[in-house]
Amino acid sequence: METSDWVQLGRISGLYGVKGWVKVYSYTDPRDNILQYRRWFLDLNGKRSEVELDSGRIHGKGIVVRIQGVEDRESAAQWLGAEIEVPRSDMPASEDGRWYWMDLIGLQVVTTGGVVLGQVSGLMETGANDVLVVQGDRERLVPFVMGQYVKRVDLDAAVIEVDWDPEF
Repeated sequence: METSDWVQLGRISGLYGVKGWVKVYSYTDPRDNILQYRRWFLDLNGKRSEVELDSGRIHGKGIVVRIQGVEDRESAAQWLGAEIEVPRSDMPASEDGRWYWMDLIGLQVVTTGGVVLGQVSGLMETGANDVLVVQGDRERLVPFVMGQYVKRVDLDAAVIEVDWDPEF
């Protein structure tokens, strides 16, 4: 599989207890959606290994999991820092009018007047709404508010059309 065929869901961020549990920093929203995937691929230093989850749960503000076959703290320590990935094909289809952030990164952003602002280099959460980070002649932050600022997202054409002043 190519790099684009993999989706990062989180990373192993620490050890939890002495029975092989690990702390997980989840990139999913909500955070515990990462537990819906029972088969993970752990990428550590460029080497990807398939593992199965034995169990997992929310713990405080984080997630803790136990990987099948990992019985103690020493065995769990081998996975510290590993990125948690799944094949793109394991991801549920996005709903109409909703997109995965990973699908928006790299799309060209064009104003309704035809001015190319650049490409989406990332997105940010602000609490009120998500924000497109657009890299072009300079960086622009465009609120991802459908209808008001974002007029159209066309994944096939790789374009996001926005109602945005190019001078702003």
